[in-house]
Amino acid sequence: MLQVKDTHSSTTTLDKLLGEESKVINRAPLYINRFVRAEFLQVNSTAQFPEDGGRLFLYPVEEGQYNLHLLYLLHNDNTQTEICWLQFLPEFFDMFDEEVLKNNTPFRFDQTTEQQFNSCFQTKNLIEQLRNISAFTPLLQSLQLSEIAIQLLRRAIENVTVPFTVCPVPACRFLAYESEREKIVEARRIMEASIDKPLTIKELSRKVAMNECYLKKGFKTLTGKTINEYQQELRIAKAKELLQQQGQTVSDVAGALGYSSISHFSTAFKKATGLKPCELLG
Repeated sequence: MLQVKDTHSSTTTLDKLLGEESKVINRAPLYINRFVRAEFLQVNSTAQFPEDGGRLFLYPVEEGQYNLHLLYLLHNDNTQTEICWLQFLPEFFDMFDEEVLKNNTPFRFDQTTEQQFNSCFQTKNLIEQLRNISAFTPLLQSLQLSEIAIQLLRRAIENVTVPFTVCPVPACRFLAYESEREKIVEARRIMEASIDKPLTIKELSRKVAMNECYLKKGFKTLTGKTINEYQQELRIAKAKELLQQQGQTVSDVAGALGYSSISHFSTAFKKATGLKPCELLG
């Protein structure tokens, strides 16, 4: 059974999720590390369970400290449900600056939070990896489990931070499918990881296995920006950082971010910020 500092939140989380009439018939604890715990539960109940998906529960402990629970419902049949339960103890969040946490949903000291989100294919795959992990040494196993737990937490926070709403336009009906929305999220991750080498829409569509037209329409619907606008924002933001904080020359920054020339970079920068790049040199 999960051992937690905030026993009240631990005992009430299942009740909030499934109702007081739910009965745990089997528990399989999984030790990850000192700051992250996991458990697979078999639950039997006559209550109407929520549909497959995830729930995030955040319990503020004190200023800058949080107890966070992730629960994933995995239906087997009408009378039995499996739950994957991860708990991130307050010490886990000590590695992050307090302001970094507060500026991101759902972290607020004065508010207990419950958020619902969908479980995509990749999330379900990570949960299966968590269940079936195998490694040569206990240290390697703990490292692998820790990586998976952090990936699950990242995906959950992404889902509650940038909620998706399906466009009512017929051309965007494909966004009703979680698998298609996940392709848009993956495209955004790829762009963020390749600021110095911007991809064409054709290259991006191939990487996420999505029709170019769908990718363009879907990205605009879910982010409010075109792919080109989003890439440009990423590059300009990175350029500001390089110019102000790292003191690189305009020429160095233009080359680092893949601009064809200094003049091309300067024009794009001034259009986006109203300033010349040289005005931001640290």
